[in-house]
Amino acid sequence: MSDSPSVVRIGVIGFGQWGPNHVRNFGLFEGCEVRRICDSSDARLAAARKFARGVSVTKNPADITEADDIDAVVVATPTGTHHALVRAALLAGKDVLCEKPLARTAAECRELAALAAQHRRVLMVGHVFLYNPAVLHLKTDLDRGELGRIYYMDAVRTNLGPVRSDVGAIYDLASHDISIFNFLLGAEPLEVSATGSSVLQKGIEDVGFLTLHYPGNIVCHAHISWLNPRKVRQLTIVGDHKMAVWDDMNNLEPIRHYDKGVTADHYSSFGEFHMILRDGQITIPKVKMSEPLQQQDADFVDCVRTRRTPVSDARRGLAVVLALEAALESLHHHGRTTRVANP
Repeated sequence: MSDSPSVVRIGVIGFGQWGPNHVRNFGLFEGCEVRRICDSSDARLAAARKFARGVSVTKNPADITEADDIDAVVVATPTGTHHALVRAALLAGKDVLCEKPLARTAAECRELAALAAQHRRVLMVGHVFLYNPAVLHLKTDLDRGELGRIYYMDAVRTNLGPVRSDVGAIYDLASHDISIFNFLLGAEPLEVSATGSSVLQKGIEDVGFLTLHYPGNIVCHAHISWLNPRKVRQLTIVGDHKMAVWDDMNNLEPIRHYDKGVTADHYSSFGEFHMILRDGQITIPKVKMSEPLQQQDADFVDCVRTRRTPVSDARRGLAVVLALEAALESLHHHGRTTRVANP
């Protein structure tokens, strides 16, 4: 294929939860077309025929990864299949957008990153929240010091389902929050401790509580669960100047800034001090919302055309999987603090 194709021809592998959304998005972009859809299910292929009329469907992934009329491949399949499918596509000279996490293990991620570099292919990982306007707004706030020195972040990501059987809630849900923490802080965690429980399926955790320690003595916590009565998607960021709360379920006013904090008032005569609480105004910044997945897919097409490295590249995907591996090791050792390997 040409390094800068005039028309980006895409094949989508996986037509379950995310595949139809990718097909819809790519159909909106000028100079981009979905040529082929692959899935192992007859029912989903029948749905694909109705959803994308005129697009070829197949059960064989090689019909996409090996096809001469495909420039880029989207892998939207269960995590355990990612490595083999992405590897095949890269070896065939295709650019790849793979849903998160990039692979089950860090070793698999490293292999895929090396292949992408060797073959000069674009490899994007679908950490979609890096394209969320609210997250981008918070990134700007932190980079310009709006909240001051960051003390900690606390994330909650709960709902009743969807329950998976290929990976547990940590790989499925905490991967989102770890990618957000890493992006906002511009760093990777040094160590992690994790606890949780497997209720519905043996050996597959339904709930997890992760504590991650970042450089600069910053602590990040994530509560994740697919066995919870309420759908919650919130992130609290506490700094020494201000605090911020992002509610992903609130599309109209997703972010609130709190001019609140605590300062120490010293008594010079007695060498004592007490804490003074500062309770100031709440401000709601204007955030122009857009669909993150559509922004991600548009960025992927642009990366294919311009050959630039995506924001959510293979290295960022590897960093998330390294933290997930350490979290599972900690979980299996009842919350023992576990070092996160370097990317």
